Amino acid sequence: MSALQERLAAVRERIVRAGRDPDEVTIVAVTKGFDASVCREAVAAGLTVLGENRVHEALTKMSAVDGASWHLIGHLQTNKVRTAAGKFALIQSVDSARLAEHIARVTTAQPVLVEVNASREAQKSGVDPDRAVDVVAEVADMLEVQGLMAMGPATGDPKPAFEAMRRLRDAAEQRIGKRLPVLSMGMSGDFEAALGAGSTMLRLGQVLFGPRPA
Repeated sequence: MSALQERLAAVRERIVRAGRDPDEVTIVAVTKGFDASVCREAVAAGLTVLGENRVHEALTKMSAVDGASWHLIGHLQTNKVRTAAGKFALIQSVDSARLAEHIARVTTAQPVLVEVNASREAQKSGVDPDRAVDVVAEVADMLEVQGLMAMGPATGDPKPAFEAMRRLRDAAEQRIGKRLPVLSMGMSGDFEAALGAGSTMLRLGQVLFGPRPA
């Protein structure tokens, strides 16, 4: 068993200890900064959903890695939309109706998540929680919204922010009259708390691959 396989097995054990079925939680392996060989190793280990922060880096790897589904998890600038739209299985970082409009001009079939600044931290992107339900409704008129994405707070207990996200998802479902099955929240340092709050999708990098190359 490789080091990556051992780490993945340990993550799955932690998911079980958090009271969740690993088969019901999608792991997005965050491969930012790692080369295509690491991506191929991830796919071979069963990590077939890969997450990238930058459009160009992702597109370069896509052409070198078979068998993977790619998610864009980093901020998407409007000037990169034409390059990105339609290339990713899921764009997790739609943070405004304006960005959704730009994507819809390229394709209305692009699956997306609405990113929420759950911790209300100025350095983070995402919709203000107070506007999240309205933005989901606006985006849902243009694109295939599948749910919400958020990061936990930089410090302190992440549980309240994650539980608030679940409530926002439920409110958004009621607003648009459609199920939103994806709650993408939880990273290497806080994913148990996210699982306890109902996360269905984890974005994991360091806990799987170790420190990112300098």
